[in-house]
Amino acid sequence: MKQSVVLYENGDHRWLVLARDPERPDYVIDTNEYVVESGGDALMTDPGGMEIFPAVFSAVSERVDPKRIGRLFASHQDPDIISSLGLWMDFNPGIRCYLSRLWATFVPHFGGDDTTFHLLDDAGEPIQVGSQTLEAMPAHYLHSSGNFHLHDPRAKLLFTGDVGAAMLPPEEDEVFVSDFDRHIRHAEGFHRRWMGSNTAKRDWCERAAKLDLDLLCPQHGAIYQGDDVMRFINWFDELEVGRTWQ
Repeated sequence: MKQSVVLYENGDHRWLVLARDPERPDYVIDTNEYVVESGGDALMTDPGGMEIFPAVFSAVSERVDPKRIGRLFASHQDPDIISSLGLWMDFNPGIRCYLSRLWATFVPHFGGDDTTFHLLDDAGEPIQVGSQTLEAMPAHYLHSSGNFHLHDPRAKLLFTGDVGAAMLPPEEDEVFVSDFDRHIRHAEGFHRRWMGSNTAKRDWCERAAKLDLDLLCPQHGAIYQGDDVMRFINWFDELEVGRTWQ
């Protein structure tokens, strides 16, 4: 079963990460799922693929009543992000999914219909979870053409989807980055290949650098905290992306 770690807690406002399933088959990429709670309301980001649904559901049930998860946030359309949608709908037919408008006719192949999706315009919008106002932040072309991150200003946390992701070897499979220089080696090739636009990257870095952040939370790999948040943003800003086989 995945680990569940509390990232932030203040009263009834809490963030959890579900990570590192030792029983995950090697042919399935490792993913992090995040849950934000406030006032009895809960939202899960990038709930993962069909293959890992039992591990995710079991882990989240240890910490949160899964019936409280009434909404999902899909940063983009990939199967490791949202192919478990149909299984979540079997559990809760009324669940809603926040998603870029670009993927309105793609993601329903995993489940859902017109009533399932709250479609986000390119500029993003606020999302209310209990008493907390989060912000769907545009991150288009990083790596998907319709891509969003989720910012919680009170928790000083930014969920960044594939930005910040690292493919970690088993011996360095940590939940939090402990050695930035060692860790970032496992992120470089991924970002060069999968991030498609230097212009979009520089725009995102400029906006992210202005946020007051304690935690930068990617969908794969370890979480950046404290000074490592700006270290990553500066590193990413200087990296040439959109490379192919190199």
